[in-house]
This record gives sequence, structure tokens and C-alpha cells, in this order.
Amino acid sequence: MSARRDEILQELGLMPLWRLRDTAGNASETAAESGAAGDTPAQPELAKREVTGGDAPQVRIDAAMSLDPRVADIMRMDLPQIKESVASCLSCPLHKTRNKTVFGVGDEHAEWLFVGEGPGADEDAKGEPFVGQVGKLLDNMLAAIKLKRGENVYIANVVKCRPPGNRDPEPLEVAQCEPYLHRQIELIKPKLIIALGKVAAVNLLKRDASVASLRGKVLEYRGIPMIVTYHPAYLLGSLPEKAKAWIDLCFAVDTMRDLQSRQQAPI
Repeated sequence: MSARRDEILQELGLMPLWRLRDTAGNASETAAESGAAGDTPAQPELAKREVTGGDAPQVRIDAAMSLDPRVADIMRMDLPQIKESVASCLSCPLHKTRNKTVFGVGDEHAEWLFVGEGPGADEDAKGEPFVGQVGKLLDNMLAAIKLKRGENVYIANVVKCRPPGNRDPEPLEVAQCEPYLHRQIELIKPKLIIALGKVAAVNLLKRDASVASLRGKVLEYRGIPMIVTYHPAYLLGSLPEKAKAWIDLCFAVDTMRDLQSRQQAPI
């Protein structure tokens, strides 16, 4: 890490928590986010990347989904129309307890897309994802890799309304919000998705797995490269895991660099 990077991190209050350090002697992973047990330690060696060249592909619409008239309507919307539809959505019980819907925020042509699980109390009050202490930590994480909210970054959630008591969203709730997220991603066309936490990861990947088992790999969401790391809310209560999240962010930067160089390479 360059001296300039150290100065930036120091100014952001991220030193020394965000320094890379030797984790070979660390104990096994603590319980996974959302209280799930059984995580295994992430391997120090980062898995082989499975990224292909070219532009990020359009999100594919499943044939079964396209037969649903509501989904078909959503898939024809632009971002302002989707936001308007979300604001008036009554498709799942979460609308009964929400204060504000939380559509997403940022650069609508961003290369980086960060996806969390759902709004918390602060987000429900403000109508914006990742605010309060959790939002400050995410902003610091972005700054540490020279990114900034709203500049080549878009932030969204799996569900657009707050689950009561900050519980995990239920399958019906995810299913009703899923077309909105699919269409957002299709329109934004990110080069890389960062799934923040287990709930986001398992719902995007459509398979159950721990965050620890998914870290250090380039996965795929409908043809778009995806990396999994810990949710900032989890990191606030598990400070030792910040070093692992920093490794994930460095891996994401390297992956993005590879994607950009592949896109620019002559055919």
C-alpha cells in the first residue's frame, strides 16, 4: 500500500483497522451474519477467478418470470418508473409497516453495484439505503478503495421495505421485490456486484451458503461477476472481521481492474 493510501486511510479514521494483516493464526470464523452458525474459515488463498471478457451482459429474464403480467410490466419500466412503482407497491405485507420505501441511490450508470439485504430503521425513516452508523462504515469502506457514494457506485437492497424488527426478509417478500432489483440491474449494467452479507448473497445466488465459504471467489449473478463480503452492520459488532472485509475489497479492486482491462483489450 502506498504512502499516499496510508495518509488517506489515516484521514478517514480507518487506520489501523483496515490494514492488511496476517490472518494465518486467526481462530475459526465466528457465527455467520444473521445468527447463522457453521461458517468455516475463509482460505488465505483467493480462489481462481472465473471472469470472462467483454461488456457486462444484459440481465436475462427467466421465461417463467416473463409470463407474470406484473413482472412483464416491471421489465418494461425505466428507473423513474420503477421507483414510482416501488413507492406504491402493495405486493407483500411489508407495505403495512413501512415508513418510506428505499429504492436505491447512486450513479445510474455505475460500474460498481453494492447490494444489501433490506432497509433498517434509519433507512426506513430517510428513504435511502445505508445511512446512520452502518452507512458511515460503508462510506469509509468505499473511500478506502477510492470510491464514493454516487460516483460510479450504486447502492440497493434485496427488498425495498424494512422488515419489522430488522429481521431477515421472508421468501414471499424477496420474491415480490425481486423483479424490481432485476430491472434495476438490467438498466444500470454494472461491471461488478458486491453482495453485502449472507442474505444478499444467498438471494442473488439462489443457494444457501455462508459468507465465509463464498469469500475470495468471483461468482456470477446472471452473467455479471459478483463478490461476497460481510455486511457493514455485522462488521460494527465484529471488529476483528474488518480485516477480512478489507481483503475482500482489495480483491474486488483487482477484479474490477481485470474486467476493465479485458474490455479495453483489442480483439
